[in-house]
Amino acid sequence: MPPLSPALDLIIAALAGLAVGSEREWSGHARGPDARFAGLRTFGMLGAMGGFGGWFYREGSIWAGIALLAAALVFPIVAYAAAMRRRTTSADGTTEVAAMLVAAIGFASGLGYRLEASAAAALVVVLLAEKSALHRWLKRVDEVEMRAAVQFAVLALVVLPLLPDGAYGPFDAIRPRALWMVVLLFSALNFAGYVLRRVIGESRGLAMTGLLGGLVSSTGVTLNFSRRSREHPELASPLSLGVIAACTVLLPRIALVTAVLRPAVSVALLPIIAPPFVLGVALVGRALWATRKDAVLDAASTAPPSHLVRFENPLGLASSLQMALAFQVVLIVIAFMQQRIGNTGILASATLLGLTDMDALTVSMTRLGADVSLTQIAAEAIGIGVLSNTFLKLTLALVTGTPVFRLRVALMLGAMAIASTVGLWLSWV
Repeated sequence: MPPLSPALDLIIAALAGLAVGSEREWSGHARGPDARFAGLRTFGMLGAMGGFGGWFYREGSIWAGIALLAAALVFPIVAYAAAMRRRTTSADGTTEVAAMLVAAIGFASGLGYRLEASAAAALVVVLLAEKSALHRWLKRVDEVEMRAAVQFAVLALVVLPLLPDGAYGPFDAIRPRALWMVVLLFSALNFAGYVLRRVIGESRGLAMTGLLGGLVSSTGVTLNFSRRSREHPELASPLSLGVIAACTVLLPRIALVTAVLRPAVSVALLPIIAPPFVLGVALVGRALWATRKDAVLDAASTAPPSHLVRFENPLGLASSLQMALAFQVVLIVIAFMQQRIGNTGILASATLLGLTDMDALTVSMTRLGADVSLTQIAAEAIGIGVLSNTFLKLTLALVTGTPVFRLRVALMLGAMAIASTVGLWLSWV
């Protein structure tokens, strides 16, 4: 160990205390009739005290290290008890808890965990400094969102660790923990889409509604908007634009899922889906620019279209569970097809699966891409699925939409299908 290493650990421990103490001084909690026990210097010394405790512990003086840490932790508790005896003191214990955290952060730095200690200190300072912003955010959280957050915590922290990680069933394709990770991933994506709709608002145009709805289901957006075009033929143009926006946002969603689950497949996939994505962005951007003063689009922007694409559960647990089950079936089917037919069977399966569930196809292909020799095949299968899914949405629009809606969607989705074909062709040449 370099000679300066212990000194650096102790310096970081003291700096962590000084950072938190500076915030307490700046916010006024160390002054006035309701002043707490610690300010800049006290916090700095508490951090150093925890740092020395961690250093002693690391050097083998275990009980000396534990004693220093215990003293640093007990001191804020005693100070809080004394402060509560004053009649003018509020029951706020934030400063005392922050002091205990500083002691623990200093101890971690003394043990040699400098990066972790620095990150924790920065997080504590942010939490203390952004008190007003956090309280404002909490007031905006309703019962549905809070329930969704609690549900996600249970799913991630309680259910996931209990699930076995082994491979079971036919072709060793059943992996409970990996399957539950899929549920968590898509629940998080669904919640992100819900938050975006809350922040941006669903009443800012059908194109934006389609874009946000596409984070959950571009096929659902296509079907809903196609039906809506019959009820309001005058909105055929903005509704068709919403469909293209939903189909466009599907592509980065797929790229994100593959990047999280199998980066190698994502890298191989990007050249395949780049042409339709660039074209989709160009189509949506050009249409929005051309119609920025269009009265029809303005009317659509003022009429809340939330009934067009509505998702009751922010996590979309039902759809995530259905998707996970579909994913499990897809894994077994693909393993069977690969064993019987080979790579040709995988591509044929992708054509059919793209008509039913792109998410299940995407996740199953990331599993297939674990074999380096099949990475390119997995990316091409996802590209084929995107193409067949585009034809499915085109069929839905042609069957259920009005003539104007059908024409606009056919032209734009047809162009995106051609771009997808070009991307696949480039991957094969």
